[in-house]
Amino acid sequence: MSKRVTFQSRRPSVSRMRGAVVAAGLGTSMVLGAGAAFAAGTADAPQAPALVSSATADSVAKQAVAQDKAAAKHAAEKKADAAKKKEAAKKKAAAKKKAIAKLPWETPVSKYELSAGFGNDGSRWAHKHSGQDFAVPIGTKVEAAHSGTIVKAGPNGGGDGPAYGNAIVISHGNGTYSQYAHLSQIDVHIGQHVKKGEKIALSGNTGNSSGPHLHFEIRTTPNYGSAVNPVNFLHKHGINV
Repeated sequence: MSKRVTFQSRRPSVSRMRGAVVAAGLGTSMVLGAGAAFAAGTADAPQAPALVSSATADSVAKQAVAQDKAAAKHAAEKKADAAKKKEAAKKKAAAKKKAIAKLPWETPVSKYELSAGFGNDGSRWAHKHSGQDFAVPIGTKVEAAHSGTIVKAGPNGGGDGPAYGNAIVISHGNGTYSQYAHLSQIDVHIGQHVKKGEKIALSGNTGNSSGPHLHFEIRTTPNYGSAVNPVNFLHKHGINV
């Protein structure tokens, strides 16, 4: 009986060989991938600052746009606020003007500086100053401080003396009179009725005057010597001088 000798094959199975190949391939791929990644990283490294710089520039640009929008919004709000304040001031001035218009009295000139006041004394006057002086340029429009009738108008103070120069006196009834002196021009006549705010003359520097101004008096009679403090009088009627 012959012996059968069985030899075990040393040849790996096909499946095992395939597994080894796949494993080897994966290993190689991993090694190559890591190398490629390393190479790529090494190659890209010099470009990193460029990428950061680009991102920073983009951020700065966005900030600039945001700041421009904020500045434009602030400017618009500031402009709107200024317009509101201007409109409010305009309305306030109009309301004040309307309120003054309703008052029975007004100042004889609209723009002025106060100079000599009532009761002042000195070498310029023979007696204490009998009115309030409004410093204005020659030719300034003089208006009736209240409605009334012209009782004096002309040179020589309208009859009150040369110290007043050209002058006007208006009767307002109830024992109240107003006087306007040192005029350069008289635009009314005795007996004429005038309304408050109506032009009656132009200011000047006639008579005993040290410079262009309007001399204004409030009297209890049409004649010199009956004057009262005109500023106090106007204050009582709501006019701030």
